[in-house]
Amino acid sequence: MSVMSEAAKVPAFVRRDLRIAASYRFGLAIGLAGLVGQVFAFSFISKLVNPAELPTYGHTHASYLEFVGIGIALNVVVFLLLHQLAKAIRTEQLIGTIESVLITPIKIGTLQIGSTLFVLLFVPLRLGLFVALIAVLFGLQLHVAGILPSVALMAAFLPFVWGLGLIGGAAVLTFRGGIGAVGTGSTLLGLGSGAFFPVTLLPSWLQAISAWNPMALAITGLRAALIGGAGWGSLGPTLIKLLAISVPALIAGAVFFRLVLRRERRLGTIGLY
Repeated sequence: MSVMSEAAKVPAFVRRDLRIAASYRFGLAIGLAGLVGQVFAFSFISKLVNPAELPTYGHTHASYLEFVGIGIALNVVVFLLLHQLAKAIRTEQLIGTIESVLITPIKIGTLQIGSTLFVLLFVPLRLGLFVALIAVLFGLQLHVAGILPSVALMAAFLPFVWGLGLIGGAAVLTFRGGIGAVGTGSTLLGLGSGAFFPVTLLPSWLQAISAWNPMALAITGLRAALIGGAGWGSLGPTLIKLLAISVPALIAGAVFFRLVLRRERRLGTIGLY
């Protein structure tokens, strides 16, 4: 009964965030236009890139736009999810409602899930629309058979991002700021993941680190599925590796958030901003 009662509270968060997003429809359109603008910019950059430097997926030699389009899409997903919980907490702090929310009969897990669920539902739709747009506008050849494996890769990768987002939210709860640091973290993850250029161009020590960078694993798997048409068999090791990193990251983030919240309650500083 307790689980069911907590689950019943989650849609209220989604309705709230949906209404906020609906009230800023122009901003959503501008955001999508900005993504398409990035692809146009990279279409010119692609003319400077030697195709021989790009990797091959399966029997398909990727064009630069196919290569970078998937990288841009996942980079945006990471940026949005890392910011969401920290942004939600900071907004509650600034409008003076964080303390009243936390003293209501709501579990911390419900607050964490509710604050991020809209983005978790919205991001895949935005990601799919973005990839479809660049495929239509630039004639990219992507494998439809790679869609389901790509969904599985994203499901294995998102808990890692959520765990980092919980750590970022805890930092904002304590320091009343620091969202910029979250942005810096997502930028570093992106640069070391091969989102915009092949990992082979990085120094050898960074290449070794990128072998365990979950974002690099996810991007490589997505490219293998969507560009090379890789199936479940070849993507299985990547899925296992992602889960082995994502699950501990999610647990660590949840525990850290609880510890920080407990500290703020003990000090009586939750309402400060």
